[in-house]
Amino acid sequence: MRFDEFYGTIIGAGSFYWPNTLTRGNENAEHEAKEDPNFFYTDAISTEAADFIHRHAKEHAGTPFFQYVAYTAPHWPLHAHPEDIAKYKGRFDAGWDELREERLSRMIKSGLIHPDWKLTDRDPTPPPWTEAEERAWLARCMEVYAAQIDRMDQGIGRVLKALEDTGQMDDTLVIFLSDNGACAEDIPEDVSPQALVEELMIAHAQTRDGRPVRFGNIPEIMPGAEDIYQSYGVAWANLSNTPFRLNKHWVHEGGIATPLILHWPAQITAGGELRHVPGQLPDIMATILDVTGAAYPQTHDGNAILPCEGVSLAPSFPEDGERTEPMFWEHEGNAAVRVGQWKLVRKYPGRWELYDMEADRTELHDLSADHPERVQEMIGLYQAWAERCGVILREKILELMKAQGAAAFWEEEE
Repeated sequence: MRFDEFYGTIIGAGSFYWPNTLTRGNENAEHEAKEDPNFFYTDAISTEAADFIHRHAKEHAGTPFFQYVAYTAPHWPLHAHPEDIAKYKGRFDAGWDELREERLSRMIKSGLIHPDWKLTDRDPTPPPWTEAEERAWLARCMEVYAAQIDRMDQGIGRVLKALEDTGQMDDTLVIFLSDNGACAEDIPEDVSPQALVEELMIAHAQTRDGRPVRFGNIPEIMPGAEDIYQSYGVAWANLSNTPFRLNKHWVHEGGIATPLILHWPAQITAGGELRHVPGQLPDIMATILDVTGAAYPQTHDGNAILPCEGVSLAPSFPEDGERTEPMFWEHEGNAAVRVGQWKLVRKYPGRWELYDMEADRTELHDLSADHPERVQEMIGLYQAWAERCGVILREKILELMKAQGAAAFWEEEE
């Protein structure tokens, strides 16, 4: 696929006020942010996406288009507009323990979570909310995080309005999803700014007006402003991942379970309904190929392309269903395979665990000892997939990162 337009960052995270590697087309565009005192990356993405839609409708009327709108919100750093932060003042004062229970109850009532799936234990690292220190700062972190999502929602509304204004809403398939579970990465007070600025290239050492950027989760400094670089931490990630185990990096449900919303008035008439058939990211490609009738290429520049791994989600548009094809995950050595109701998962470098996703999707009861033959069969499926798709072992990834001088921060996260 060849994109006609590009606007975004080459790296996956960074300042929302002055993002590093900001690029327009093939040219660096960081100066656009530096010279605009009102620049905010989430807003810029929304503006550019809406403008692309209007421009396409004007210059290529009647021609289909594909647009990938890749927000970085709500990834750290915790940057948000003051007016958006103000909306959530006090919203999280009850703390992570009470709010996890509240969210679970609401999710069960809405049909998202089966009542038999029990809430996982809170991560043991942070204390109970009633014993936590610096609660005003902790609550502010979650308020800014919510504000980041609020600003993204506002922008998505602008993108959808562009479809309405150009008469394309009814016949456009809109797909919304997140790339992984909540991020529990903590930016420690003693984190090396040099690693963030030079090795990982995700930050500028100064603000646009020359003030030094302060890095680290320092409770004396409230998050939100351009000169502060903080994250919201493990406990709030637990809340975001209610009721599942673990977070981003791992492939237990807390690391991979994300929302998926599909909207296509001309073809999906069952508005507002839930589907429980499982899917994964490669299915998006398969779905787009299915609904557009596009052919999946076999070669590119004379090189063979691996076959499409996904399964079309289109059969679930009118009604719920079951999935018979296996699904696979691997990230930094953490691995999983799911076949039907069974999920085999491993937290690197630990052993394989087996869970019944229908009875225990929160992965509290490991059944691997009860089903050794099933475990071996699923390990075989995983190994065949890893070989077929060229999965790089975790040790090799770390070796490559060390060679590039970018491994220190990654190792600290563990």
